[in-house]
Amino acid sequence: MAKQKKQRYDGVVYSTADDFDYQNPEETPDVETQPNEKQRLRVLLDKKARKGKIVTLVEGFVGKEEDLENLAKTLKQKCGVGGSAKDGEILIQGDFKGKIFDILIQMGYKAKSIG
Repeated sequence: MAKQKKQRYDGVVYSTADDFDYQNPEETPDVETQPNEKQRLRVLLDKKARKGKIVTLVEGFVGKEEDLENLAKTLKQKCGVGGSAKDGEILIQGDFKGKIFDILIQMGYKAKSIG
């Protein structure tokens, strides 16, 4: 038997409005990806909630999830490590802040190194 996905109504218990229609915040329309020159990316190191392991974060990407995944794939390949991408943020395993900053500048992004 296949499991059914539970529908979540965050904070909505009951509504008496006749014309009430619940809008799921997860169902946001795709935002058009900005050109590389207009992207303002921030590159920083983080180790919070990761058992002391250092990761490099790239924040501030505005665009489609598919384009974010492609950028993450390129960065992971050039650094030779693993990572992930979701919610406009790329996580690269290890301390590659300088290398990723240089790669983003070469690709035409406006990057800023933080920390």
